[in-house]
Amino acid sequence: MNFIEKIRLEAKKKMKTICLPESYDERILKAAKKLVNLELVEKVVLIGEDKLKKKFSSKKISVINYKNHNKFETYTKKFYEKRKHKGISLEEAAETLKNNLYYASMMLSEGDTDAVVAGAANSTGNVLRAAIKGVGLKKGVKTVSSLFIMVTDKKEFGVDGVLGFGDCAVVPSPDSEQLADIAESSADTFENLVGESPKIALLSFSTNGSAKHERVNKILRTKKILEDRNVGFDFDGELQVDAALVSSIAETKAPDSKIAGSANCLIFPSLEAGNIGYKLVQRFADAEAVGPVIQGLVKPYNDLSRGCSVEDIVNTSCLAILNS
Repeated sequence: MNFIEKIRLEAKKKMKTICLPESYDERILKAAKKLVNLELVEKVVLIGEDKLKKKFSSKKISVINYKNHNKFETYTKKFYEKRKHKGISLEEAAETLKNNLYYASMMLSEGDTDAVVAGAANSTGNVLRAAIKGVGLKKGVKTVSSLFIMVTDKKEFGVDGVLGFGDCAVVPSPDSEQLADIAESSADTFENLVGESPKIALLSFSTNGSAKHERVNKILRTKKILEDRNVGFDFDGELQVDAALVSSIAETKAPDSKIAGSANCLIFPSLEAGNIGYKLVQRFADAEAVGPVIQGLVKPYNDLSRGCSVEDIVNTSCLAILNS
C-alpha cells in the first residue's frame, strides 16, 4: 500500500466532515463529489449561493449560504469576541464573515466541521489570516508553518520514497528560533502522518563548515536551540541536501552524523528555497506533493497551492482529516 492509499484508508476509517469554502472553483466541486463517491468523508460542506445545491444529488454534500444560515449571528458574535481586542466592531465582524474563508474558520472553531481545506483560489496569506483569526494558535505555539509530504517513486530516499519538506508555504525568512519551531512542528506532523520516526536535516549550502557565511551560522544557531530544547527526535545541520539524502556522499561529507544519508524530513533555510525545492521535485520527479499541512493551529485548516489538481484537493482533505 502506498502513502496516498494509506491516508485515504485512514481518513475513510475516521468518517469526518470537511468544509471546502471555495465553491466558486470548479476543482473544488469535483473534489467534493470525489470525496463522497470514494466514501472518504462523512460529509462535505460547501459555502456558497443556494443555487449551487442544484449541482449535487448526494445528501452528503451540503451548501451553506451565510445570508440565510441560522448560525450567522452566533458566528459573528463569537468572531467579535475573538477580535475585539484589535478594535473590531460587531458590524465589522459581520462584514468579515461574508468572506467564505472566514466563515469556514468559524464553522471549524465552533465544531460544525472537523477540518477546512482552502487555497485553490486564494493566496496562502489570505487562507492563513482567516485561519489564525478564526481558529487561533495552539497554546505555546509562536510560529505557524507548513509541511508538504512528498511522495516519490525513489524508494531509496526517506521512508520508501516519502519525505517531509518544511517550510514551503508560510514563513518567508525564518530566523533561528523560527527554524527550530518549524523543525519541531514538522517532526510531530511527519511522525503523525507517515508513522515513522523523523530524521530532521537542517539544510544549507554548506556541510560541516565547508562554507563560512552568516546564513550558515543561522543553521548552526538553530541546531544549538534544538539541542538546548532537548527535543525527542534525531536532527543535524548544517547539511547540503545531497549529504542529507545520499549515504555515499554522507560518508564523505558528514561521516559522524546520525542522520546524514538517511534524512526523511528536510527543513529549508527560507521560504524561497523550500517553495522552489518542492516544486522542482514535484515537476521533475513526477512526485505527489500532498499538502501543505498547516502546523500550529488549534484545529486543521489546510492550505492548497493555486495550481492544485482535484487529486491534490482530495489528498489534502484526507491529511486534514487525519489531523482532526
